[in-house]
Amino acid sequence: MERKTLDQREEMSDLERLRHSCAHVMAAAIAKLWPDAQFADGPAVDNGFYYDVELSHRITPEDFPKIEAEMKAITKANAPFERVIVSRAEALKLGETGHLGALADRSVPSKFKLDLLKDIPEGEDISCYRSGDFLDLCAGPHVMRTGNIRAFKLTTVASAYYKGDEKNPQLQRIYGTAFPNKTELDAYFAMLEEAKKRDHRKIGAEMGLYVMDTEYTGPGLPLWLPKGAAICEQLEKLAKETEFAGGYVLVKTPHVAKEKMYKTSGHLPYYAESMFPPMEVKEAGEGTETADRYYLKAMNCPHHHRIFAAEQRSYRDLPLRLAEYGCCYRYEQSGELFGLMRVRSLNMNDSHIYCTPEQFAAEFNAVNEMYLKYFKIFGLEKYQMRFSTSAPEGMGKKYVDEPELWKQTEDMVRHVLKDSGINYIEVPNEAAFYGPKIDVQVWSAIGREFTIATNQVDFAVPKRFGLTYRDKDNTDKTPLCIHRAPLGTHERFIGFLIEHYAGNFPLWLAPEQVRVLTIGEDAAVVEFARGILNELRAAMVRADADYGTDKINGKIQRAEQAKVHTMLVVGPRDVAAGAVSVRVHGKGNQGVKPRAEVIANILQAIRERCP
Repeated sequence: MERKTLDQREEMSDLERLRHSCAHVMAAAIAKLWPDAQFADGPAVDNGFYYDVELSHRITPEDFPKIEAEMKAITKANAPFERVIVSRAEALKLGETGHLGALADRSVPSKFKLDLLKDIPEGEDISCYRSGDFLDLCAGPHVMRTGNIRAFKLTTVASAYYKGDEKNPQLQRIYGTAFPNKTELDAYFAMLEEAKKRDHRKIGAEMGLYVMDTEYTGPGLPLWLPKGAAICEQLEKLAKETEFAGGYVLVKTPHVAKEKMYKTSGHLPYYAESMFPPMEVKEAGEGTETADRYYLKAMNCPHHHRIFAAEQRSYRDLPLRLAEYGCCYRYEQSGELFGLMRVRSLNMNDSHIYCTPEQFAAEFNAVNEMYLKYFKIFGLEKYQMRFSTSAPEGMGKKYVDEPELWKQTEDMVRHVLKDSGINYIEVPNEAAFYGPKIDVQVWSAIGREFTIATNQVDFAVPKRFGLTYRDKDNTDKTPLCIHRAPLGTHERFIGFLIEHYAGNFPLWLAPEQVRVLTIGEDAAVVEFARGILNELRAAMVRADADYGTDKINGKIQRAEQAKVHTMLVVGPRDVAAGAVSVRVHGKGNQGVKPRAEVIANILQAIRERCP
């Protein structure tokens, strides 16, 4: 984990301070139980904290109760967290005597703390925090006393290389979480239990949405089954309708490109480890043979830049909004693959908007308005924009070395966000290499947080490709480019939606929207039901029928288990009345209604994408 700056530490939230303090309490408890423990890092992280430790004893979840018992004793003692400023020489002595990350001097040095001491810049204060007998090298901040930590629980144990480098020792990483009170702690674990039930991998398999065929297709390369493909198609249809109304034009690009493409864009060599290895392709020419290296497309933007460059552009042509549901390939590490959330093939709702500086605010705001429209459609009430900016120390290394352009574009984005009143937070030193970006955080129906989309400003790569437009003053200028993907990728967004809806999709998005169920074996009933099915399918409704001879309760149960949104039950009395009995998944019987009215209501709900 990258070391936080002092400014970043001061900006830690109250909850982060609480969790960071709890990490110290956990370390003190482990040090009391196993005095040979050698501690490395112990930060607060999303949803909790962890501490990395080297220890002869292999910690398992069976050890958690006794560690937690020691933690409770430490919090009950209510010792203060005391900040102690020491000289580098004093810190070295404490480390050499084994006292850092320990309860007292030991016969062996605190080796990881001595190494971390080297990372503290010359001239920066070196601080330790003491809580009871436990002393740790730490810049803080912390809560006032151990007694402020009232509700905590250890969660998992894993392995991690020291400083994330496989050349370094492998440590035990003990995770836990903490909240201000037990009510919030219990609510968090209740949410986790509900999340297990909504796991997109479990529901995806039960509903037959996709499979991962690792033996033949390969890991991280989902195969969409018919029901899953139906969801993909509906999301793509939504995007295309929205983008067409917003003045976007559709383009298509190939799945491979020459190495030169990605070297020009700047993705190579810096992004090479996230791309599939190149393919050597020999091309026959006039009496000669040349070899080129081709890469699977990892991102659409360089291809769209070449489309912009294909014609001479004028300021009158801008803004130019190029959209594509393009398939990209990224070589995620096998240990990072996770269902649909982390995959190697991604169908991306991508677009690149080329505009003048004067047009930027309106275009960037229009993208944000598109996000808000989608949030309403999918019933997302809690969201936040993470505005990621650059940092001076990263110029020329992590970021394109254009300090003035960074300031200009960051100010532009900041003004748009403030003027539009959109809920956002600003996060330094997390921008894309070519410009500031916004990551869109949303919370599902059970309060689980996801990053689903991005909106980025690019002032660097268009220049690399020599993209220009002829301005009003008859000079050539480089356009700004906005990269945006409101629906992210099919894979991640559908994984999110499965968990958000628990598989109970709204009618317009449901894989099987309607199933017609017959009562009895009467030929007139089957014929009436078949007429309803044909009418629905003629209107492009994803409908099916169950004409089986078994009891209606069994048919309803099967449809409920398959999460069919609407069931239309037809019996002899319905045929005589020209009506159907309507059931909605999870809501039960909705009553008997005229056939024409039912079909009209279904078509309207699909057309309007009702939640």
